[in-house]
Amino acid sequence: MQHSRDRILTTHTGSLPRPRELSELLVKQEKGKPVDANALARHIDDGVARAVKGQIDAGLDVINDGEAPRVGFSTYVVERMSGFGGEQRRKTALDMQRFPGYADHMARQIGVAEDLARVWDTAEAQQAVHYEDSLAGVTAELDAFERGLANHPKPAETFMTAASPGVVTTTMLRGEHNPAYRTDRDYVLAVAKEMKKEYDAIVACGHLLQLDAPDLAMERVVMFGDAPLGTFLERVELHVEAINLALADIPPEKVRLHVCWGNWQGPHQDDVPVDELLPILYRANVGALSIPLGNPRHEHETVAFKQHPLPAGMLLLPGVIDVTTNYLEHPQVVANRICAAVDAVGDRERVIAGTDCGFGTFASYEFVAPDVAWAKLGSLTEGAAIASKRIWG
Repeated sequence: MQHSRDRILTTHTGSLPRPRELSELLVKQEKGKPVDANALARHIDDGVARAVKGQIDAGLDVINDGEAPRVGFSTYVVERMSGFGGEQRRKTALDMQRFPGYADHMARQIGVAEDLARVWDTAEAQQAVHYEDSLAGVTAELDAFERGLANHPKPAETFMTAASPGVVTTTMLRGEHNPAYRTDRDYVLAVAKEMKKEYDAIVACGHLLQLDAPDLAMERVVMFGDAPLGTFLERVELHVEAINLALADIPPEKVRLHVCWGNWQGPHQDDVPVDELLPILYRANVGALSIPLGNPRHEHETVAFKQHPLPAGMLLLPGVIDVTTNYLEHPQVVANRICAAVDAVGDRERVIAGTDCGFGTFASYEFVAPDVAWAKLGSLTEGAAIASKRIWG
């Protein structure tokens, strides 16, 4: 994993705006409606190509495929792993419970349920889970990424995202009558062993692996919204244990860990403070931690990295761009946030500027207009250049 040796490098969190036609096809496929496979393949290639070009045009250093082939950053796993079926409803986030007016507002903004990807009404684990031995899904995505990269200058680095064991098991819950797993712990560790196949495949192709693990913060206000903090932190410990199990054969410097509080544009008043999480997150065998520090609820928490210093060798990928509003951050504001992160870490080479979360975590759920999203990435690189001049002189 590259460091910011002579300037602040830039990256993002994973998902980028998809072309509308692609989003519609992905949602139809997820809902079991007939979809022309050839047309979907063409739109995926087009979506990946646009994502790669957009990142390069924005000046990003470490890029990916924009998650264009996936209907959702976590729910895509159902297409690659057997054992899931039926439907279950996840708990409602505390934001929606405490602010019913906000919940109504969000429902109107998001639109009609039948046109949306499955986010809160997901499948459940009804049998023992098994990741496909052929690795067909991840191989197809890796191949599409290679085609998307083919006609462009080689970026500084490439990465591919993958759902963490914890986010899989808190999104697609263990069915109450699943005969394979007596406890949630059994289920979490089983998913870790199966997802290891995908993680290994990504790294074998020469990409950095980014594990998407919003469960390590977000589930405090969803699954554990009515539980004591200690109960939630025990679950975080289990999920970090599962991550380390799945990464057994991958060097830490090949892995980024993304943690967040959910990227909906809500109050977030009950989010768990980051200083409660860092001592546990630091146990993960990863080389970098990606975390939101660019939104009004969490920007102040940059200083937590002074109180809880990064482990030796670990990089920080601070989110310095908010992905839930259409405000376009001024490059000077971005530079201020980057400089604050460098000051907190105490080592300019171990900071790579990024975004708070993804711009398209689920097909059809984008809160930021695509043209604004791309402009935000341009502001990210401009801000990083300004910060680099301040830091290196």
